[in-house]
Amino acid sequence: MQTQKRRRTLTKNDQLPLIPDKLYFAIGEVAQLCQLKPHVLRYWEQEFEQLCPGKRRGNRRYYQRSEVLLVRRIRELLYEQGYTIEGARQSLVDSPKPESLAIDQVREFVHQAIGDLEKLAVDLEVKY
Repeated sequence: MQTQKRRRTLTKNDQLPLIPDKLYFAIGEVAQLCQLKPHVLRYWEQEFEQLCPGKRRGNRRYYQRSEVLLVRRIRELLYEQGYTIEGARQSLVDSPKPESLAIDQVREFVHQAIGDLEKLAVDLEVKY
């Protein structure tokens, strides 16, 4: 019997959780916020020089908010836009960092607003 690997295809309707207002995030938190496995994050650290979380006691990784946004950008390039690792690496090098972070922040705000409006619409339907 032959088994096939299923590749998860992402759609525009897939929403990532909101990033809490914190200074540092553990690798498990980043994995949840970006809907990835921790081993994927560790692999991406090797492949993308821009992704370099700080390490503290016991070699524990701590990501800053900007790095979480970078992980989301890498995820978007690889999973949604279909880039290869090399293509995503080149895209990150070619695009200026502040602009891409600003775009990611705006995108996150829009997703949050849409989610809030959808919850409000459901609440209004239930009440009336």
